[in-house]
Amino acid sequence: MAHSLFSIIPGSSEPIYRQLVDQVRRLVAGGQLAPGAALPSVREVAQQLTVNPMTVSKAYGLLELEGVLDRRRGVGMVVADRVAGADAMVDAADRAALLRPTLERAAREARELELDPATALALFTLILKESP
Repeated sequence: MAHSLFSIIPGSSEPIYRQLVDQVRRLVAGGQLAPGAALPSVREVAQQLTVNPMTVSKAYGLLELEGVLDRRRGVGMVVADRVAGADAMVDAADRAALLRPTLERAAREARELELDPATALALFTLILKESP
């Protein structure tokens, strides 16, 4: 379950815990993780992604402090029933803001590859239209 839920970019300038935090936020905002949904255990995620369990624990802890996740005895971490700012998260602008770090990385790579903006945008548009 953890492998299909999370993915990391090991060489990224963004710390692994931050990648996990951003992914959970996006999954909750996009409705892929519903209130009450259980997340995989710290150990499961750490094993699947081959990262230190403390890294996963840090990400989960930050999400708990933000009110995105709740710790439930006997179950582990679950999506909070009422995510702090849930009404605002539904707003398209807020969902778009969650995409920004990913697009910034893609833009940096496009510049490194010396792709012109029109080519990069055309590729992004094509990918958006493809079936998941």
